[in-house]
Amino acid sequence: MATKRSARKRNARGTDASGRNQANGREWPAVSNADFERYCRRTFDPAAKFGKPEVLKGVRVLSCTQYILGPSCAAYLGELGAEVIKIEAPRRGEPMRHSTPGNEGFLYPLSRWVPQSGTGLGFFGANFNESFISMDFHRPEARELMYKLAAKSDIMVENFRPGTFDRWGIGYRQLREVNPRLIYVWLGGFGGWGPGRVRASYDILGQAQGGAFSITGQPEEQGGSPSKHTIWLADYWGGMMGATHALAALYWRENVSGQGTFIEYSQVHGVSRQLEYALPLYGRHGIIRERWGNWDTQLCVHGIIRCGKSSHPSSDNPQEREEGYILISAYKDGDFARLCRVIGKGELARLYKSHDVRVKAESQREIYKVLEEWAKDKTKEQVAQILERAGIIHQPVWNAKEVASHPHWRDRGAIFWMDDPTYGDVLSQGPAYKMSETPPRVKWAMKPIGADNEAIYSRLCGLSAEEIRKLEAEEII
Repeated sequence: MATKRSARKRNARGTDASGRNQANGREWPAVSNADFERYCRRTFDPAAKFGKPEVLKGVRVLSCTQYILGPSCAAYLGELGAEVIKIEAPRRGEPMRHSTPGNEGFLYPLSRWVPQSGTGLGFFGANFNESFISMDFHRPEARELMYKLAAKSDIMVENFRPGTFDRWGIGYRQLREVNPRLIYVWLGGFGGWGPGRVRASYDILGQAQGGAFSITGQPEEQGGSPSKHTIWLADYWGGMMGATHALAALYWRENVSGQGTFIEYSQVHGVSRQLEYALPLYGRHGIIRERWGNWDTQLCVHGIIRCGKSSHPSSDNPQEREEGYILISAYKDGDFARLCRVIGKGELARLYKSHDVRVKAESQREIYKVLEEWAKDKTKEQVAQILERAGIIHQPVWNAKEVASHPHWRDRGAIFWMDDPTYGDVLSQGPAYKMSETPPRVKWAMKPIGADNEAIYSRLCGLSAEEIRKLEAEEII
């Protein structure tokens, strides 16, 4: 039976002449972008997050982790409200405390170095919201403490070499006898089995063997070589994947099986999982994807150019004195033609009119050369203003200071000053995602080694204050 069409004429947005949206036979008032922005602001107001519940409240996580890969996994769960107990070696703590700026053993080569002491700043971002206890995993007395902690925990995360905790008697096979519901997350370089499993791994090794370096950096014909990512992408990506799979195992335990799970994550495999079409390209055509630096092999213009003038030529910071860079994306034919008019090179649009001509290597070299010649007497902000007026997609390449200073990220709580009870004011990045009912949050940065020994060991292991002091004196905890 045919339905009677509405007499109202709909526009391209699906809104009728009265301004009402229609879908599936329902009508509701049209909502403007401003209305939606106000709704999102109210819903995700950073100032209101501490008055809302936490989605993982009541879930306990043991974090027997070091460096970034394992700690970030536990920290992501802590952002969601889990009680995370970080276990470190007595006295010295885990290695990341002694790396990166803020520790006396670190020298940052691009700045004036002022001797400092304390925990390295790299430790902050991967150990939020945690309680800190100490334990020497090698000691038989520590094994009994681990059994007591595991018996009262939901998730355990560790990233020592494969089989190490098993050898010490505190691996998954031993702990599941104590707690069959325990979810055990192991993260490492190459997995727990296979020809390469025994090798140690760091973020840089994961990126190298996973294939990321081979497609990162300038091509050799431009004087380039494979390039590493300055941030620890393989580590933080791995931590995120570990947390994701821990949540999946938690759902399976609570809603399906009632049992725990052993999760194994390979850092190298995690990197290769992000190679996009590189493996299908090789498998089907035998083509090895090449490095193409700050440009794109499939799109042009879609890359980064150098601007010849510094935005801060008198700055004391050497990085600020450098020339600026800006991303330009104008790969559609119409956008490219408009870009050429903006820079006064209409003949370039006629010469490289079609996309299939622009993406050729020799075409890209000429196009980007012309763009950088046009920008050589401009700062990145000046280039951005010109492109903004022309409606061309762009983004200046920002440093940490520019990210931290931008009002958009401060407004959203993405960057904020935290008054940490132990370390004072700390400029930090917040969780990247928002949740309307159970927002993630950062409650404190970190604590000294063993700061919560008495609270945790008395509450979960039944130890007296005297017993705790004795174990600390013997460096068992």
